[in-house]
Amino acid sequence: MLRLVPFQSSKLPIRLSLTGTRRFNSTIAPKPLEGIRVLELGQLIAGPFCGSILGYYGADVVKIEPPKTGDPLRKWRHLDEDGESPWFRSLGRNKKSVCIDLRTDQGRSLVKKLAQDVDVLIENFKPGTMEKWGLGPEDLYATNPSLIYTRISGYGQTGPYSKRPGFAAVCEGMGGFRYVNAVPGQAPVRPNMSLGDSLAGMHAALGVLLSLIGRNKLAGSSPDGRTGQVVDVAIYESMLNMMESIIPEYDRFQEIRQPSGSTVTGVVPTNTYPCKEGQYVIIGGNGDTIYKRLMAAIDRNDLIGPEYETNTHRVKHQELIDGAISEWTATKTPDEVLQELEKVSVPAGKIYNAKDIVEDEHINARGMIETVRVGKPEEGQGYDLKIPGMSPILQSTPGATKWAGPDLGQNTDEVLEDSLGLSKEEIKSLKEQGIINQ
Repeated sequence: MLRLVPFQSSKLPIRLSLTGTRRFNSTIAPKPLEGIRVLELGQLIAGPFCGSILGYYGADVVKIEPPKTGDPLRKWRHLDEDGESPWFRSLGRNKKSVCIDLRTDQGRSLVKKLAQDVDVLIENFKPGTMEKWGLGPEDLYATNPSLIYTRISGYGQTGPYSKRPGFAAVCEGMGGFRYVNAVPGQAPVRPNMSLGDSLAGMHAALGVLLSLIGRNKLAGSSPDGRTGQVVDVAIYESMLNMMESIIPEYDRFQEIRQPSGSTVTGVVPTNTYPCKEGQYVIIGGNGDTIYKRLMAAIDRNDLIGPEYETNTHRVKHQELIDGAISEWTATKTPDEVLQELEKVSVPAGKIYNAKDIVEDEHINARGMIETVRVGKPEEGQGYDLKIPGMSPILQSTPGATKWAGPDLGQNTDEVLEDSLGLSKEEIKSLKEQGIINQ
């Protein structure tokens, strides 16, 4: 059986920033997913985010990209001095880039061989695409019965909507999120990010981990000897999983959760409150004892008593309570609000933009801003790039960013030589035919 061996290269820059939060040096400590081999056929966000999570915690991830163009994410949003998107450098961390044309028989044959000895395959194509290419689950289980075949799509692999194309923007609507994410009386809005894609990637990573554990459960009990399984992730279901009590509330009370702007329905007080100079602060004073401390801090003891004792009571007086808090915060800066509320242990915080996040001492102390080198540091080329760390933090087996997202096809030769045993002449021939390239 072919074996996909971990690729080592001095060209790949080591993560520069570490944190005292982790028990061990995150670049040399053992990783929980070391030895797990992943073949990523995804593109854009959902599939690649799953691969990023697995790679951060030690999995060996080989990313298959189309020759010449690569993953479209490489050219999304701002492009850096090398013509690549910093977003891709972040999402592509710890991966090896291999260019193979899946539209060709030879290209698909190469991928099929690579899939023979990996633990996990990730794909987020439209349902049916992989089967059309002869790379569906049943095509691969014949030679790799322990494969965790991870599929991310808009609506899942089954059901009447399964064949529909589905981007996160659309699936967030079906999952119920877009309906409640609005100001009452106004059109639904979307967050300025693909939330559904990222959540789907996280659910896919969870499915992979559960399935890796499940292989031990299936060993010896599967009638056909198969210990792998399909992980079927739908973007809309990933959103639905986050939608709290909307389904049981509708079932029992025929109540449809409505948009609530900056508040949360049925929880008081928790809101965004105005401060000086057009700034805002978030205050969560909805715990019963926290609420009393908050009212005392803003000198509104008149709003403490039997009528405000529990959340159920306070919901009836939401407008009055929020108004009182707003009157107090409007006379102060966010920093002044936080200083006062920290004294009485009331949860409150600023609304951060990217600059605030990068400069915050707590975020940096936790190691959540990492710096990697893009380019060839041994040749004095490239630039430093800040990217977000990943959570959770594991104290004894922490994850780490070992290198930024690679150049297109950077690892094609090495992977095909080391994993498939191809000769340099065979690789040269494949390049000349346009099957692979760098």
